[in-house]
Amino acid sequence: SAVALLVLAAAVASVVAALALLPRAPVNRLCTAPNNRTGFLCDDRVTCVPASWVCDRVSNCRNGEDEQEQLCGDLPHSLPGYLVFYCSNPRSWVYADQRCNGMNECGDCSDETWGSAACPPCGQEWWSCSPVHFEFCSCIPRRLCRDGTQHCLDWSDEFVC
Repeated sequence: SAVALLVLAAAVASVVAALALLPRAPVNRLCTAPNNRTGFLCDDRVTCVPASWVCDRVSNCRNGEDEQEQLCGDLPHSLPGYLVFYCSNPRSWVYADQRCNGMNECGDCSDETWGSAACPPCGQEWWSCSPVHFEFCSCIPRRLCRDGTQHCLDWSDEFVC
């Protein structure tokens, strides 16, 4: 009976070892972070880190998987496609959660336009105009309305908004 137990233990060990060598199916890590933004799902399958927090040299997942070399080694190419938005200039990119956030991260507004970024029109917290400051593209935050500084070429942020 001792021999039978040894044979059984060896068989179980070989099955476990064989299973460990099988390629694992890729884990889908796409999730929705706060403010309905694209995120990265941590190993705990609960924590959803905003895309722009991935590969920022700060571990936001308990096991640090948002900062692992295989994910961060060759940015943006090593990132899953859902975490990246490519600007009109093919050498420029931003994290997917920076697309349509009202700020001009690409430098040419391609991350904030209807065409390439498919952004919705300005929301309630925004005023639509042609801003002077290139920090914004076609909308400015309403908090900048009537603040005594021209943000829109047509001055609508000071007289209409």
